[in-house]
Amino acid sequence: MAAQNSWAQVRQQARAQETQTESLFHTYAQFGSKTDLEPKPSDDEAKTEAQLNEILDKRSATLQQLSRILDSEPTTSALKSTNLARHREILQQHRTELARLKSQIQQQRDRANLLSNVRSDISNYRRQENPEAAEADYMLDERRRLDNSHNMVDSVLSQAYATNESFSLQRESLASIQRRITGAAAQIPGINGLMQRIGSKKRRDGIILGSFVAFCCLVLLWFW
Repeated sequence: MAAQNSWAQVRQQARAQETQTESLFHTYAQFGSKTDLEPKPSDDEAKTEAQLNEILDKRSATLQQLSRILDSEPTTSALKSTNLARHREILQQHRTELARLKSQIQQQRDRANLLSNVRSDISNYRRQENPEAAEADYMLDERRRLDNSHNMVDSVLSQAYATNESFSLQRESLASIQRRITGAAAQIPGINGLMQRIGSKKRRDGIILGSFVAFCCLVLLWFW
């Protein structure tokens, strides 16, 4: 009963975390709908992204706890295994969605600041009379473009890490299933031995009964 209560409590926590993630996604997606994004993320945007990463990590730990509870139970529950697999699937979908939204916001930010970058390049060209100032501005622009490239690479890496974690969770699930199958198979030889003993006893009873009938027939023929 304690294990059952523990499973229900932890699964309720997992569902609450999924609801909290959906709410944070709604807030985070609004940053991508803006047309006047600043070159750098605002404090609110950075805070929301950090909260999303934190809640996703908490959900991963919660699902690992559910997996340990399921492994500790003496019998396999198909319903619980299905529920756990569904929670893992939703977690992976949310990780992928975060990487997609992050990339979308960065692309929107790049488009919003593209015109500003072009104007800056024109201004640099016109300031060729002052080569030192032009060179300094050019280096700043290159640094900004390099930062944007790094942000895109970070987004791709985040998605790759999320995919790798999904594979790890799948390997863990397959290993758990294999352990359960091995445990069930270990019990089969005992069942087979019992069936063999039952079959042997039936054959022995048949031989005894046949011998008795043959003996009765011989006695009957002898006295006939």
